[in-house]
Amino acid sequence: MLEGLRVVELATYIAAPGAAGMLADWGADVIKIEAPAGDPMRRFFDGLSNEDLGNPVFDLDNRGKRGVVLDISDPAGREAALRLIKTADIFLTNVRPGALKRAGLDFEALHAIQPALIYASLTGYGLQGADADRAGMDVAAFWSRAGVGALTAPKGVEPFPIRTGMGDHITSLSTVSAILAAVFERTRTGKGRLVETSLLRTGVYSISSDMAIQLRFGKLASTRPRDQAVQPLANFFQTGDGRWICLLVRTGGTDWPQIAAAAGRPDLVDDPLFSSSRARRQNSAALVGILDAAFGAMTYDEAAGRLDAADITWAPYQTPRELVADPQAEAAGCFVDTPDGAGGTFRSPASPARFPGYDDTPRGPPPTLGQHTDSVLAELGYSDAEIATLRAGKAVG
Repeated sequence: MLEGLRVVELATYIAAPGAAGMLADWGADVIKIEAPAGDPMRRFFDGLSNEDLGNPVFDLDNRGKRGVVLDISDPAGREAALRLIKTADIFLTNVRPGALKRAGLDFEALHAIQPALIYASLTGYGLQGADADRAGMDVAAFWSRAGVGALTAPKGVEPFPIRTGMGDHITSLSTVSAILAAVFERTRTGKGRLVETSLLRTGVYSISSDMAIQLRFGKLASTRPRDQAVQPLANFFQTGDGRWICLLVRTGGTDWPQIAAAAGRPDLVDDPLFSSSRARRQNSAALVGILDAAFGAMTYDEAAGRLDAADITWAPYQTPRELVADPQAEAAGCFVDTPDGAGGTFRSPASPARFPGYDDTPRGPPPTLGQHTDSVLAELGYSDAEIATLRAGKAVG
């Protein structure tokens, strides 16, 4: 779908490469510029026991790209990078703004020579303010500073880290949507623009329903342990065979009678302790205890059948190991086969959107370090002799 759109990526780690990876899945020609040492994510599993199984974290965000090694601290390497960027529709980077300005790769410098370029900057904290040049990872900027972690942790629980790349990949989504908005704008104006996303701003938006309450009312309810839930029916219950279910309730508790019946306790509906939403909140611990006993007396299959028959919103609480075997995840297209570069494939998470009739299978494997340097430089007009000279001078690799 994005065939004919060229993206030049100067980025490391996850959030920006993840955004470029989605664009590559959807057909864009993505060329990844790496320093001679390579993207640090290539070494994510260094020293760990599963090195021989490959690097699925790097592979996920870099599949289908072409890879070049250019040392932009070297004048010749920087010139090659500029020549490459001049062929691009989109320049995507998460390099800190100060370093980009020193290299002459900031928005103002590139926009002056290429007004149609869409310049996508992904940072930890944005491009303005005292912390614009501060290093930011998703655990720091998205999870910790944006309040996502504090809101997620139940009251009284000590801080704990986000899982690998979670905040990054949410920011990848915001970056892709912003880039494509700018692409559409360019079809009308012929001009590119600066597109700015940050882990901090995306983190705030990811909890924006709660933040809207905080901003309007000046206070916010904390996340509570299961037995102290403000809405005891919107909770998790374990069945007798050890599986957990996630139960939800419609606004206003209109399906409370159906939930009570599915739990085998229709008598609770008229019990004064639980007959209204307010009463259920006030007696949350007691109600959770009763439902624990009710669902604990059932098998998972029995509970699932009862909840489905009553058309109640619920889901299994699954581990990643269980999800891999979930037939609905397969039917929804959650996984794709990625070429491994040796004639085979490996399973990997799919991009987050499906376009029926469009083959969203990744176009190819992730590039090895510098795999396409020579062919890309040749496309830019460099001769074999010039490429050899650049390599001898270590400006390219």
